[in-house]
Amino acid sequence: MVEATQLSRRERQIMDILYRLEGASAKEVMANLADPPSYSTVRTLLQKLVEKGHVRISEDGPRYRYHPLVDSAKASQTALQNVVRTFFQGSPLLAVNSLLGMSADDISDEDMAELTALLQRTKESRGSKT
Repeated sequence: MVEATQLSRRERQIMDILYRLEGASAKEVMANLADPPSYSTVRTLLQKLVEKGHVRISEDGPRYRYHPLVDSAKASQTALQNVVRTFFQGSPLLAVNSLLGMSADDISDEDMAELTALLQRTKESRGSKT
């Protein structure tokens, strides 16, 4: 599969729509794009995504539906890895620190407790591997 970094801005927007709608026709994609291009351009972009290995086509009566080939959890993990590598020198610590810093006022006590528990579980699971 081609990395998400090799997608154009429009292709990434279309992938976001396909994930959100869990598959869509070209017309549905067009209806969900901000400042949409022509219908034929949307079809061309969808075909490029098929050729790049990001999307598969299925028939739904007289029209085609487009579906992401990679589930959204895997795609989001790959995208996050790219962000960490690109903007945070590959350091998850720097990325988490930045996220916490920009949303410190928005994190509830419950979310903070859940983050603490997640860190503890991660630490414990690493301890059992050594």
